[in-house]
Amino acid sequence: MPTRRRGITRRHIIAGFFFLVGLFLLIAFVPQLRAEKPLVTRLLFMTGQPPLQVPTAPALTLIAIVYLIAGTIACVPRAHVAGTWLLWSSAALMFPAIMIGVAAGKQPTNAVTMISETLRLGTPVALGALAGIYAERCGVVNIAIEGMMLTGAGFGFAAYVATGNIWLGVIAAVVIGGLIALLHGLLSISFKTDQIISGTVINILAIGMTGYLRRQYIVPQVNVLQTLGSDQSVATLSEFSIPWLSNIPIIGPIFFVGKPIFFAMLALVLITHVVLFSTRWGLRMRAVGENPRAADTVGINVGRTRYINIVISGMIAGLGGAWLSLEKVGGFDDGMTAGKGFIALAAMIFGKWTPFGSFGGGHALRILRGSRHPLPDPESRTVRRASPDPVPPDAALRADNYRLGRSDRSFSRPGGGGQTLRNVNQCKMQNAKCKILH
Repeated sequence: MPTRRRGITRRHIIAGFFFLVGLFLLIAFVPQLRAEKPLVTRLLFMTGQPPLQVPTAPALTLIAIVYLIAGTIACVPRAHVAGTWLLWSSAALMFPAIMIGVAAGKQPTNAVTMISETLRLGTPVALGALAGIYAERCGVVNIAIEGMMLTGAGFGFAAYVATGNIWLGVIAAVVIGGLIALLHGLLSISFKTDQIISGTVINILAIGMTGYLRRQYIVPQVNVLQTLGSDQSVATLSEFSIPWLSNIPIIGPIFFVGKPIFFAMLALVLITHVVLFSTRWGLRMRAVGENPRAADTVGINVGRTRYINIVISGMIAGLGGAWLSLEKVGGFDDGMTAGKGFIALAAMIFGKWTPFGSFGGGHALRILRGSRHPLPDPESRTVRRASPDPVPPDAALRADNYRLGRSDRSFSRPGGGGQTLRNVNQCKMQNAKCKILH
C-alpha cells in the first residue's frame, strides 16, 4: 500500500522558524567574532555577587548553531525523537538569547528580575489560555475571553471601590466572568446560536457595559475617594513570599515571590493538567469535545458538561481581568484588556490545547510582544484610556479556525469544534453525521 504524503505540518513550520532564526544570528554575529572590542553581556543573578560576563557574539553564534541543527534534524522523518528534543531545547534557549542580545554592551542586567517580571506580565494571557482550554476541550469555541476578562476587570474594580475590600473585588471579577460565560453557554448551547457570533456579541457588550460603568460610577467614585484623601483607588493586592521556598537562590525570587493572582495562575496550570488528563471529569470533558454523540450514548450529559466547563472558563478569564485592575494597575480604563483575550487564544492554539503548552505559549508571545504598549503606571491617580493592541481580533479568529498541522493528528484541534447538543440529538434520530458549527 503506498504511503500517503503528509505535507507540511506544524513541526516543519517550527523547524523552519528556528532554522531561519539561526541563520539570521549567524549572519549578524559571526563577523563580530573578530572584532577588536567584542561586546560583552553582564548578567546579575544574585545581589552582592559579581555579574556573569558572557561574550555576546560567541554565545549567540553557539545558539545559532543549535538552531540550525535542530531545524535540520527535526525535518528528518527517521529522527523524530531527536528532533523533538532539539526543538524543545531551541525553545528553551529563546529567552537566554533575547536576554543576551538585549543586554549586550550595557550596564549589568538583573536576569532574575527580568525573568520574574516576564512571568508576571504574562499572567493574564496564561489565564486566558487556560480559560480557552476548558471551553474548547468540551467542544465550545470561546472567543469571548476578551469580553470576560474586560468585564471581570471593570466590575471587580467597581466592587472594590464600592466595598473597600479588595478581595471582594477579586471575587466579584470571578463571579461576573462566570455569569458572562453562562450567557455564552445559553446562547451557543441552548439557543443554538453560532458560537463565533455569540462570542463577538459578548465582546461588544463587554466594551459597552464597562465603558458605561466607568463613566457613570467608577470615575465619580474615585474622584470622591481622592477628595477624601483615600489611597483606595490606587491600592493593589499585596506581594508576599512563600517561607523557605523564596530563599532558594535564583528560583525562589522567580516562582515563590509575587502577588496572589500570579500564584493562582501557577497553581491553575498544574490543577488543569491533572484534571484534564488524570481524572474522570477530564476524560468526560475530552470525550464530549471529541465525540459528543458517543459520549451521549454512554450516558454522559453533554449539555451539563459543557455548561459547567464554560462557566469555569469564564471564572478563570474573570480572574485574569482582576489581575489587570486589582493586582497590576489599581484602576480601570476603557478597553483595559487591549486584546489580551485574543492573544490568549493564539497562545492556546500554539500550546496544542494543553495547560503547560498554553502557559509557555502565553509567555513566549509576551516576550515577542515586548513592552510596546505598557500598562498604565500603578502610581498614577488619573484614569487613562488604554492603547489599542497591535494584534487584531480577526487574526486570532483566523488562527482559531485554522487547524495547524492538519495532516498530523497530534497537532490537530481537539474536539468537535463546537458541536451543539441539537446536532447530537439529530445524529441519534437520523443516524447521520454530526454537523460542526463554528
